Formats: sequence, structure tokens, C-alpha cells
Amino acid sequence: MASKKRLWTLLAALACIFWGISGLFAEGLFNISPEITPIWITQVRMVISGVLLLIFAQITGKKPLAVMRDKKDAVTVISYGLLGLVPVQYCYFIVVQQANASIATILQFVGPFFVMIYMVGFEHQALRRVDVLAGIVAFIGVFFLATHGHFNQLSLSPMVLFWGFLSAVGVATNTLIPRRLLDHTSSLVVTGWGLLIAGIALSIFHPIWPHLPQKSISMIILLMLGVIVIGTLIPFQWMMGSLRYIAPSTASLLDAFEPVSATLGSVLVFRLVMAPIDWLGAIMIILAVAALSWQPKKK
Repeated sequence: MASKKRLWTLLAALACIFWGISGLFAEGLFNISPEITPIWITQVRMVISGVLLLIFAQITGKKPLAVMRDKKDAVTVISYGLLGLVPVQYCYFIVVQQANASIATILQFVGPFFVMIYMVGFEHQALRRVDVLAGIVAFIGVFFLATHGHFNQLSLSPMVLFWGFLSAVGVATNTLIPRRLLDHTSSLVVTGWGLLIAGIALSIFHPIWPHLPQKSISMIILLMLGVIVIGTLIPFQWMMGSLRYIAPSTASLLDAFEPVSATLGSVLVFRLVMAPIDWLGAIMIILAVAALSWQPKKK
């Protein structure tokens, strides 16, 4: 049992690293052609991933069609796709395009604080001292990233901050909306339907297919496979599987690998230059979220 726990802890950490790396694949796609947009990447990723997850759910006996026969469950799945997965993925890719994968992942990492705000405001959860302190530290970290420590100027545009925080809100809705449904339905089914519905909705909203440069078509396919397989299918399976062996609090702490991998990847692959104050801001946000996830052992 101990060896299985160690193995699944490692796989959960790798899942978070893969999620961080997926932003680098998207950044590479944006660098190929201005015709490649965040909404197009999100559409393709969601539709293909959703179809594959539902096929896998059917093969493994999860009965994916059953959830859509119940009106209340169907509404929850649709809400999860449109209000949870769309902001958490589409808004994230907008920030990757306008800034870089590192900034997009770090801003999205603020999401647990929006979950905390909801729990305090609507479910009357008591705030701990560590929660308040973590919130202050995270705010200061975002301020350092946004201003390079200068009060009179922004290093990140207001639009980047807007879409970044919207993606963080998406992390909260992505976590909160399907809670009731996951009590009696496989996460594989919920995520598969959510991705497919969100992808179809975006395709209806923006049906234009970009004019892809033919000379780079093989690279585009390779990078899109990275977004779909490495950034969606593999980490989802690893993280869901790991929750049978590791505590959710441990999984939340492992999430810190996501912004770390995205930042290191941006520095190594795209030669992103981060000032010391940027590194400090990023570390403060990661530590703040880790503190938010910390649950002391009961005496």
C-alpha cells in the first residue's frame, strides 16, 4: 500500500507538471500564426477530449448517457461546462496569448481564494488566521507580478489581469458547480460531458475555422496533440486515480508544481526574463495557496 501511495503521489505531481506544460504548447501555437486564437485552441481541445473521455467512460461501464436523462443532473453538467470549464480554459489561453504561460498559470493559481470567498459568504465557513494571512500574501504576490514592485506603473496590462482573474474565478466555479453531481456520477462522465458541451457552445458562438499555414501544419498538429494528450487526457486520469490513494489536501499542495513547471518552461523554452521581484511574487502566491490547503493534524 505504501509503495502504491508513493507511486500515485508521483503521478499526481506529474499531472500538475503536465498541466503547467500544456500552456507552453499553446504559447508555441500562438507563435506560429496570428490566425491561431485562444477560442480555436479551446474548441478543439474540449471537443476532442470530451469525445475521447466519454468513449472511455462507455467502454469502462460508466454509462455516460444516464446523467443526461435526469433533468437536474443535465442542467448541472451544462452549467459546469459553460460556467466552469469555459472560463478556466478559454480565459487561461487568452492570458497565455497576451502575456505568457507562466503569468497565465500563476494568476489562475489564485482560484482557491475565490473558492474560500464563496465558502465564507454562502456556506458560512469560518475563516482561520492562516486564511487571512494567505490572502494578504497572495495579494502582495500578484501586486509584485503586476507592477514589478513599482506603485506608479503596471508591467501587466489591465486586460491580462482581467482575463487572468476571470480564469481564477473559473477555477472556483469548476470546483464548486459539480460537487453534488460527483457524489453519484463518475468524474470521467462529468468532465467528458462538460468538455464536449463547452466545446460545442464555443463552436456555435465562434464557428470560424482559422486559415492555418500549410508549411507549419505538422507542427500545429504536434502541439495540439500536446495540449490534448499531455495537457488534458493523461493528467486527468493520473489525478483522478491518485485520489484513491492520497488525501485531497496532499493533491492540493501538489498543484504548486503547475505554476512552477509553467514558469521554468517559459524561462527555458521561450527565454522569458523574470526580475527578482517577479520570482518573489510567484513564490508568495504558491506559498499562500499551499497555506490555504494546509490542514493541521487534530490532537
